[in-house]
Amino acid sequence: MTTYLELSYLDLALAALLLVFNAGLSLALGLRLEGRMLFAALRMVVQLLLVGLVLQALFDRASPWLTALVALIMVAFAGREIMARQEHRLAGWWGYGIGSTTMLLAGMVVTLLALNGPLRPDSWYDPRYAIPLFGMILGNAMTGISLGLDGMTSQAGRERAGIEAQLLLGATRWRALRPFAQRALRTGFTPMLNSMAAAGVVFLPGMMTGQILAGVAPEQAVKYQILVLFLIAGATGIGVLAAVMACVWRLTDSRHRLRLDRLL
Repeated sequence: MTTYLELSYLDLALAALLLVFNAGLSLALGLRLEGRMLFAALRMVVQLLLVGLVLQALFDRASPWLTALVALIMVAFAGREIMARQEHRLAGWWGYGIGSTTMLLAGMVVTLLALNGPLRPDSWYDPRYAIPLFGMILGNAMTGISLGLDGMTSQAGRERAGIEAQLLLGATRWRALRPFAQRALRTGFTPMLNSMAAAGVVFLPGMMTGQILAGVAPEQAVKYQILVLFLIAGATGIGVLAAVMACVWRLTDSRHRLRLDRLL
């Protein structure tokens, strides 16, 4: 006997009427968003149904190699999203590589720490724990890293004269770009800080809500959510710091010159 409420496809169709209402509102007001809304909804449904099938197959045959493969695929797509969200990105492989590498580093370190520390499943690579946890950490770190990188590259282009003036006066590249790196770091940390500050009072986080709906005692659901938020904060900190510092290094050279030619 299940301890949660099972949903039918009819239930989902009834909920989808809300999106149809939004599309009709867009059509009536001439917003021209109805096509994007319906396409995004269709894409979301197809993607989640396919993911459900993949996860079920993955859960049935737990393997560290399959778990690692799925994690790498997630990182590959997330890296593409980071690159797409930057108005001025680094040219060549760097535009994709810095975001993907720092996100993989942050997500892997924090997820392994959680699986071998607080959670301790029978197998550390158990996909029932590893994949959802890695996905939550990855999604939040992706937002922070993309904001940090976009802030760093935008400021470098906008404040070119001031940066080059400091370099001409003898400042090292790290010293000249330090104020802009600090701003980029603050920008990257902001979503994570806002999420922690508002959790529980303004909104109930998704993991906690899902566990309560599945029948888990609220006290345990709260503990899991606190753990996840701490893990997300750690991964975001590692990822944003590594990405911004790598971006500073790439935007300059060993002769302490600003290299905006490395930006698209």
